[in-house]
Amino acid sequence: MTADWHWHQDPHGPVFLADESWLAAGIRHGFFSRRGGVSSGAYDSLNGGIGSRDAPGRVRQNRARAAAALGLAEDQIAGLYQLHGPKVVEADPHSRAEADGLVTSRAGLGLMILAADCVPVLLADTKAGIIAACHAGWRGALAGILEASLAAMQEKGAQLADIGCRIGPAIAGTSYQIGPDMQATLLAADPCAAQRLGRDPASRDHYLFDLPGFVADRARRAGLSDIADCGCDTYSDSKHWFSHRRATHEQVPDTGRLMALISLATAERSS
Repeated sequence: MTADWHWHQDPHGPVFLADESWLAAGIRHGFFSRRGGVSSGAYDSLNGGIGSRDAPGRVRQNRARAAAALGLAEDQIAGLYQLHGPKVVEADPHSRAEADGLVTSRAGLGLMILAADCVPVLLADTKAGIIAACHAGWRGALAGILEASLAAMQEKGAQLADIGCRIGPAIAGTSYQIGPDMQATLLAADPCAAQRLGRDPASRDHYLFDLPGFVADRARRAGLSDIADCGCDTYSDSKHWFSHRRATHEQVPDTGRLMALISLATAERSS
């Protein structure tokens, strides 16, 4: 399946990116931009970060807007307290587990991942009616969050050959400068990271790391073939995306969190 990325403007306000081919297959989903919310200042405007310093009431309104854009209520959304690790849990809208991946076969239940430079990944087996979502920063990617998410899907009956992977907005390789210590850590844990590392032409002692490309590589090595990256750079596009690194460089103490959301639309696949 080839991804067909399109922007959507919801009547409730949020602006999000989605793959039309997945929508046609009954996978409601969206990589939500920072536009169309109620927050202000550094969180302008669709901040989904419960752990941010934004007003909690505004964050709840933003999350409810994102849910409504996909035909869901806020209490139908399962979220996480993300730790940059490999843990995946069964989605539960009544519990905010400490993990970086969610899985479900229940229709009408949304899985939400937050990011602001890290890679949000949505996974779906449309034949089996099983979905997952995970948060893949460089630590989580090395720890195996993608592979753990795929394993959790397979435990519920998904087949690797039928799983599609959609990679959302994240810091691009041209924007992600890292030091020699992190470069050494990456290579020691996964020598294949070398193909996503390059010398930074602006700094003799630093490297550029293509994190979304690295995540896609891990997905291929895990056995997936239907992989699509939206190609959006959170760091360089301040109009659409929050970026933790950009906020740090601009000496802003905090920033908003982007929401990625996925849900099964067809009730007959619930269990």
